[in-house]
Amino acid sequence: MNKSFLAAIPILEKIEKAGYEAYFVGGAVRDHLLNRDIHDVDIATSATPQEIKDIFPSTVDVGIEHGTILVLYKGQGFEVTTFRSEADYEDFRRPKSVTFIRSLQEDLRRRDFTMNAMAMDREGRLIDPYNGKSAINHQVIETVGEASERFKEDALRIMRAIRFVSQLGFSLDENTEREMANSSYLLQRISIERITAEMTKLLNGIYREKALKIAIETKLYSYWPTLFNDKNIIQSILALKTKSLNELELWILCTYIVNQPLSNELLKKWKLPSKKIQFILRALSYLKWRREYEWTHYDYYRAGKEISTVVERVYQTSLNQDISKIETNIEKIFMRMPILSRSDLNISGEDLLKWCNKQAGPWVKEVIESVEKAVINKEIINEAAEIKRWVKSCHLP
Repeated sequence: MNKSFLAAIPILEKIEKAGYEAYFVGGAVRDHLLNRDIHDVDIATSATPQEIKDIFPSTVDVGIEHGTILVLYKGQGFEVTTFRSEADYEDFRRPKSVTFIRSLQEDLRRRDFTMNAMAMDREGRLIDPYNGKSAINHQVIETVGEASERFKEDALRIMRAIRFVSQLGFSLDENTEREMANSSYLLQRISIERITAEMTKLLNGIYREKALKIAIETKLYSYWPTLFNDKNIIQSILALKTKSLNELELWILCTYIVNQPLSNELLKKWKLPSKKIQFILRALSYLKWRREYEWTHYDYYRAGKEISTVVERVYQTSLNQDISKIETNIEKIFMRMPILSRSDLNISGEDLLKWCNKQAGPWVKEVIESVEKAVINKEIINEAAEIKRWVKSCHLP
């Protein structure tokens, strides 16, 4: 059994010893059957939150109104949630209220997809009332019960469905896909942050091409904020060999294909982190430059290794060229560079002021940039005496 399960077994044992049921549930059970990495396990129990607090001396109320208690045990935290049923949903996202129950099967019935509606006891026995294991074996994503009801309860499940396609490579059950298309308009009621979190996972998935094709077929894309909400843009991406690109590079490629002057505003509509947006915009500016010019060693230096690598990978992908050796080749270029940043120069602005006997001004920055370029191009070596001689003989302002 996976070490994450093994670490949590004492929690199940203590709950059972107190007279209640306890099981592993949800994604960890699914990933266990798929032999995927498991990092966190969720525990469901017939004990109420207060009963859990009575059993364990150290707990945190992380979501007690929904039945979740964080149990602290031997330096680790384990989320334990009481079996529950849910009343009518509001805002197509959250239940109006939850009721704590004692039935595992009823608790599993409220979950989204059959592959996520399984439980496992501490001895590894599977409880599978909705045939989730069969769905996994047949590589099918299907809702628990009526798909239309599941999506109306929580419209984010629409994004979760297509995200699972991207991560697992599974197909959508016919009814699930049909109802996903019929209900996709409900995404308008879901926060952009939630949609973006699922989109990020989708773009990180190794089967994202399959997911994006489904997004086109179901017209789900039309309810995304911008950029990927254009069928032609998605088709342009699908026409390229993008399998080797990571999620960040896909955002850059998409923004490059869209080619809008207000790229910053388009990215903000997805509410991406500001640091991520700034990186994308910087890469995009170099990408547009790369369309017209070839790299020199000084261009690589100015851009930096990370931007250079990302830009070249995206640029060559846009031309449908092989990108397998780009990272290695650029790594070699940077390894041979005499300096990697201005701070590596063996002179400072103070040195220039002394050598030239002039007042500080914009000229200092200009001369230092000239020195950087000369060192990178190996016209001079990075030694103070050599730089002083070069400045005095060739570049005195």
